[in-house]
Amino acid sequence: METWRILSEDPEAALVDVRTDAEWTFVGVPDLSSIGKQPVLIPWQIYPTMQVNTHFADHLRKAGLTPLHRLYFICRSGARSLAAAQAAQAAGFPHAFNVADGFEGPVDPAGHRGTVAGWKADGLPWRQR
Repeated sequence: METWRILSEDPEAALVDVRTDAEWTFVGVPDLSSIGKQPVLIPWQIYPTMQVNTHFADHLRKAGLTPLHRLYFICRSGARSLAAAQAAQAAGFPHAFNVADGFEGPVDPAGHRGTVAGWKADGLPWRQR
């Protein structure tokens, strides 16, 4: 996956996981430890109401991210992360990108995620939280 290569090579690249606390806990998180990084965990929507996190841009700044960083946003399948990347750009983070297939990707013919595309299906490192 292109995102993994960029995260590995670019010290200014960061992965921002915008899923919910429940998803991080029960589904897992990307494991960037082998490249000396950790994902930045900032929910785009707050569980269980799924209201948009109105402090999202502030949380990016509090995490130490600046307009100089290249930010790669990831969610389950790419929809929330696209909205988060667009919001980050509007908030002054010009290098904000969506990880299109997300952590689990689309559903397969059997209705399961994580097998067709995405972080897990691409065999990239992840762990249970």
